Amino acid sequence: MKDISVVIPLYNEEESINELYAWIERVMVANGYSFEVIFVNDGSTDGSWEVIEKLHCENPERVKGIKFRRNYGKSPALYCGFKEAQGDVVITMDADLQDSPDEIPGLYKMIIEEGYDLVSGYKQKRYDPLSKTLPTKLFNATARKISGIKNLHDFNCGLKAYRKAVVKNIEVYGEMHRYMPYLAKNAGFSKIGEKVVQHQARKYGESKFMGWNRFVNGYLDLLTLWFLSTFGKKPMHVFGFLGSIMFFIGLLSAFGIGVDKLWCLANHIPQRLVTNSPWFYISLTMMIIGTQLFLTGFVGDLISRSSQNRNDYQIEEELKS
Repeated sequence: MKDISVVIPLYNEEESINELYAWIERVMVANGYSFEVIFVNDGSTDGSWEVIEKLHCENPERVKGIKFRRNYGKSPALYCGFKEAQGDVVITMDADLQDSPDEIPGLYKMIIEEGYDLVSGYKQKRYDPLSKTLPTKLFNATARKISGIKNLHDFNCGLKAYRKAVVKNIEVYGEMHRYMPYLAKNAGFSKIGEKVVQHQARKYGESKFMGWNRFVNGYLDLLTLWFLSTFGKKPMHVFGFLGSIMFFIGLLSAFGIGVDKLWCLANHIPQRLVTNSPWFYISLTMMIIGTQLFLTGFVGDLISRSSQNRNDYQIEEELKS
């Protein structure tokens, strides 16, 4: 059993891998931690895997490597790294040397001594371009509002520490790595903290991500995660509710049009055909859309009830005779 597992997803970072590992090793040895470093090569096209293989040969007990056949993204890389991790505390960091391994002891103590389930780094002073920092600020403000985790300023910081139970009980997929604190909260790990960490300028190469693209994708993923966490097991509550409202508004509107037509006929007041009124078609459209939404919720409920994970609940502890 290791004290710490360091999971490092990477893509085309061959220049920085050796320097990063040497830095991590120096910090671990100085603090007396037993550790493992898990490099996840996310389909790199440079010599990153060869560097990892060499490090593994030199340090077989400390260095592990996972190689993807193609580029899948950061979330799949973290998922596979978490699956392999054996440390009591799992640290994630990027491979570009912008995250400082000197922060590891502080993060480890917050998990072990202060009892946090997850600690997220907060890069108060950043060295990223404006195209990356501005979307990040907007994204974090939105994420705080929707997730309800008010004490975090940097959800997407790559430098995080997790209690082992956290990474073994959450599923990271798609591009949900941006919302690890939210995923942990939804899994029942509520003690989430933050630590101000040092952010360093990129030493080699260029950033692999564009700012506004990350913001748009992140915003859509956040809405997906919010919806799944709120209505994932009860889709009828949202679709059925909205569908019912739209259907009855349309029905009442159609009824009102009919009453108005009959009143005009009874009083010999000239009135155009109901089908010539735009309100008739608006009412009809609302009734159709309302029916479709209701049926969507009904089908969603059927799918949810048929899911293998419909009774997948996080149990922390059990007492049995």
